[in-house]
This record gives sequence, structure tokens and C-alpha cells, in this order.
Amino acid sequence: MKLRHVAAALVGSAAIAVAAAAPSSSSSPSIFVTAGSARTSAAAPNAGLASFSAAFARSQAAPEMSPPGANDWACEPSAAHPRPVVLVHGTWANAYANWSGLSPVLKQAGHCVYALNFGAPDGDVFKGRGHIPESAKEVAAFVDKVLDATGADKVDLVGHSQGGGLLPRWYLKFEGGAAKTHRLVGIAPSNHGTTASGMASLARSLRVLDTAAQMAGLAAEDQTIGSDVNARLDADGDTVPGVRYTTVVTRTDEVVTPYRQQYLKAGTDAPVDNLDLQDACSADMSAHLGIAYSTVMYRLVLNALDPANPRTANCLS
Repeated sequence: MKLRHVAAALVGSAAIAVAAAAPSSSSSPSIFVTAGSARTSAAAPNAGLASFSAAFARSQAAPEMSPPGANDWACEPSAAHPRPVVLVHGTWANAYANWSGLSPVLKQAGHCVYALNFGAPDGDVFKGRGHIPESAKEVAAFVDKVLDATGADKVDLVGHSQGGGLLPRWYLKFEGGAAKTHRLVGIAPSNHGTTASGMASLARSLRVLDTAAQMAGLAAEDQTIGSDVNARLDADGDTVPGVRYTTVVTRTDEVVTPYRQQYLKAGTDAPVDNLDLQDACSADMSAHLGIAYSTVMYRLVLNALDPANPRTANCLS
């Protein structure tokens, strides 16, 4: 296997390590991190990784379960939050593992929240492995279901890693998603692919090279720099007209490297806000998985979804 293919196999492979190392349910740290606990996150950088570990471990018993606050099909969007929010998980993760922190925060803020599982058969805990163009069809079908249920005209997409980068961008560009999406918020998004050096470093630290290579799936190769998927997505610019974009990036990302690969360039009628987690809180050293449970990230996402009513994002947000 070529180095770039080995590297691709490791996109999101931290999930394997945290699943293997996660404590039992009796000793697991709390999964649910509320906005009021940002002070703790600042005092214990990357504390979100422990919450991801606990959520991933619990999801093994029921890989299809929804994160708290998500998939209430009777939810009616309000005038204040007229667009439902669709959460899209990352490679080798699942909806419960990725969104058990952010989903209830969004729900409490008044949003109708929905989260899908994709890219693997039902019952498989390691999801998001499928070829990105095929997974985009799953996203398209799920968005249509949400729009039908809520009566909304458009959704806001919020995703992590693959789910905030190449996958939703493919949906927007090639599956008709631009007409159904107001905003895409990408958290540590895999825009433009990742390098072999970043993945090799992660492999050494996690000691999961062989397992990762066996379980990668096409999504991993799709996310390497220079892949066919990246070439097609970037051919006419990073964005599509009519959609607003936000990236929330951590400088300590060890998976999507270099981290600046995650930024997008604005296009015609497609504004972009590229945000660095550490600009809001220099003490938050959350890496690729930990950012999914960063309370600073929660505030940045809430602000992106409701730009008319922002609150300051900082270590005490």
C-alpha cells in the first residue's frame, strides 16, 4: 500500500483508539458538556476528547441511536430559528458519538435538530466509510426528509471532519443541495484533503496503523490531497453561489493537516468566515476529535447559525 493510501486510511482513525481505550460506562466521564462549563475546558485543554471517547464507547451498544436533542420529527421551526439544523458526522464516527455534546446545546437554543448516520450498514459503529459521492446521496435523502417533516424551505448544515468538508460540499455542488441549504458550518472540516505526514504521525501515536488500513473505506482515500473527489470539488472554486460558509478550525488538528487546508475561499454570492478556535480561547487546545466537544466551538456555531444575535466567544463563553 502506498504511503498516501495508508495516510488516507487513517482519516478519523482516532475513533478506534478512543473506543478501545474508553472507560466502562460506570466510570465514563459525562458526555454532555453544557455551555456553562467552558471554564473547565479552558483549565483542561482538549477535555473534549474524553467526552468523545465516552460517547463513542456508548454508541457501540446501539450504533443507530440519535444524540440527545436530535430527530424530534414533530419539531416545528420557530420564527427566530426558521431553518432546521442537520448534523453530519465524520469518518469512522456516528451521530451519537459526534453530536452528544452540540446537539442538546442547539436544541436548548431553540433549533430543530436532526442527525443522520451514513456511509456504513445499519448496526456498524464505524460509519462514514463510504465513497463520498455515494454518501452525499444519503445526505440528500435525509435533508429532503427533514424539509418534508418541518415544512422549511432550507436547512443549515453543521458537520465535523468529512461531514463538515468534502461531503456536504459534494452535496451542495452535485446533488442539488445548494437550493436547499442556507449555511454550511464545518468543524475541523476536511476541505482540500490532508497530508500523509499528518496521518503517519497520528498512526504512530495511536498504534492503529494495521487496523486503520484494513477498515478505511473509500471515504479515507477520497480525503487525501489530490484525490479525484478533491479535484472535482475544487475545479471551480471552493463554494457554490447562494450558500454561506463558516469553518471552525483548531490549530492543533493532527488529522487534517496542515490545518490551513480547512479554510475556504469566498466566491460569488458565497461569503466565508474562517474562524480559529484559539482566536476565541487561546487555552483551548482541542485537537481533531476534542473540538467536537469544545464549549468554545459551541458558541462559535451558535453565533454562525444566528448572526443577528451573537454572543462573545471566549474561554468563559
